[in-house]
Amino acid sequence: MGIYKMTTKFEEKIYQVCKKIPKGKVSTYKVIAEKLNSKAYRAVGSAMNKNPYSLSKIGSSKKMVPCHRVVASNGHLHGFAHGLKKKAQMLRKEGLEIKNNKIKNFKEKLCKF
Repeated sequence: MGIYKMTTKFEEKIYQVCKKIPKGKVSTYKVIAEKLNSKAYRAVGSAMNKNPYSLSKIGSSKKMVPCHRVVASNGHLHGFAHGLKKKAQMLRKEGLEIKNNKIKNFKEKLCKF
């Protein structure tokens, strides 16, 4: 099994939705949960926190789940296993502007699926 932990079917569905967030866009825990016909917003956050397919674990590949592109419903950076500074750095590298730990022009940058 190596570095990968067991994931639930729901978590795998979360990861599949998250993989659809394009570079330069973000989504929210709520949007992802609603896409899966759920109100389990915290479960989405928990899945992001233990993402076995993160950039830092597997590198840039088709299997990579860009959990750094998931933010709070108000556009603020929230929760990231490597810290918010790293999350902001990764998002800026993808072309997003961040001010005071919030996505600038959040509504324009929001991926709703």
